[in-house]
Amino acid sequence: MKLLQIKMYKRINYIAAILVLVCGLSAQAQVTTSSPYSRYGLGNIKGSLLPQLRAMGGISTAVGKVTGFNYINMQNPASYAGITLTTIDVGMSAGLTSLSRNNLKETSFNSTFSHLAFAAPVTRRSALSFGILPYSDLGYSYRNTAKVDTTTVDQLYEGEGGLSKAYLGYGYRFGDHLRIGGNLEYIFGNLQTTRATEFQSVGAYNAKLQNKNSVGGINYSYGIQYDFNIGKKTIMTLGYSGSTSGKINSTQTSFATLYTRDQSGNENPAADTLNIVNNGKSNLTLPLTHNFGISIQQNDKWLIGADFRMGKWSATSINNVNQGLQDSWGASLGGQWTPDAFSYNSYMKRVDYRIGFNYDKTYIKIGNQDIKQMGASLGFGFPLPTGSGGTAFYKINFTTELGQRGTLNNNLVQEKYINFHLGFTLNDTWFRKYRVD
Repeated sequence: MKLLQIKMYKRINYIAAILVLVCGLSAQAQVTTSSPYSRYGLGNIKGSLLPQLRAMGGISTAVGKVTGFNYINMQNPASYAGITLTTIDVGMSAGLTSLSRNNLKETSFNSTFSHLAFAAPVTRRSALSFGILPYSDLGYSYRNTAKVDTTTVDQLYEGEGGLSKAYLGYGYRFGDHLRIGGNLEYIFGNLQTTRATEFQSVGAYNAKLQNKNSVGGINYSYGIQYDFNIGKKTIMTLGYSGSTSGKINSTQTSFATLYTRDQSGNENPAADTLNIVNNGKSNLTLPLTHNFGISIQQNDKWLIGADFRMGKWSATSINNVNQGLQDSWGASLGGQWTPDAFSYNSYMKRVDYRIGFNYDKTYIKIGNQDIKQMGASLGFGFPLPTGSGGTAFYKINFTTELGQRGTLNNNLVQEKYINFHLGFTLNDTWFRKYRVD
């Protein structure tokens, strides 16, 4: 009985440590980005990927276990059915972004809490998962100079905020090869944008429109996986996942004001308010998405896979206004190799080595120019010493992504980035009854 109490005490301490970490990260590292392309649609879409999947280029649709270690793959909830141990994953992300346009260049750094996810088996054939992670982020500030009739004006654009996703999912296995699953998702957050037109003469009346959308509503995602043997230890998996085109409730608050600037360029208080919309009820339409994947793996050794994805962003609207986006598509290729997952005399043989590549035609089109994104990723899974008499397993997953989005053509902005993702994963035998003398 004393042994059982010690084990429960350690687990309570572990949960408390995670909660303290999450609260600290949330307080110190807000969800931010510095990308002018986040102005379009819902911002930069983050994707439901943990560091171990980002390291493989984002392949996920046909990925379950690779070396017997349990991962949470919320991108395809059918994978939950393969979870055999209680699994917790918590992490954070950071990124260095460089923006270039003509001869101008700007660099910024942002960091944030990235995810908290939990999964546990319910029966031998099923498991559930829940957690929270970013859905999109919004962050930009730039200006253009234009002419209105014969007058030169500055056009200012600013945005901040983002959406988060809390989910509850369940996966079930039929027979030995077929798995299905679904997620109930709550999308919530704030999208705040500002547009202003300023005259270059001191004392002139300038116009500003400030808009805030407070979003909160339910959406659904689903998936299926089927695997079969193509060799004695080699398995091929086919997968599909998608999400519905749901309407999410939105509350809009907007202000249209006139203001001036003083001799030092500081903004004076609003001289007049032209229009106010306070707590206007509306909705936000999410896109219908499809993901197709294939993977081949040798148990406890290696995995290679590829994904293809599509999103019907042309139907996306905010406050019943179509966003002028185009349908997107993308592809990923990646894999993982573990020299010897059970090696006793070489730590480096137990490390997971991951690499991946991705390419996307995004939903943004400016003029006749498609905005494309491409990148490469490299990652590692570092196992930590086991505890609780060998019933608990820990791993640190670290991923680096290097990529670019946009182009310098047609006076557009080219965005280059280096992203870092860090995750801590626990596998343990929680919720099992212990026999105590």
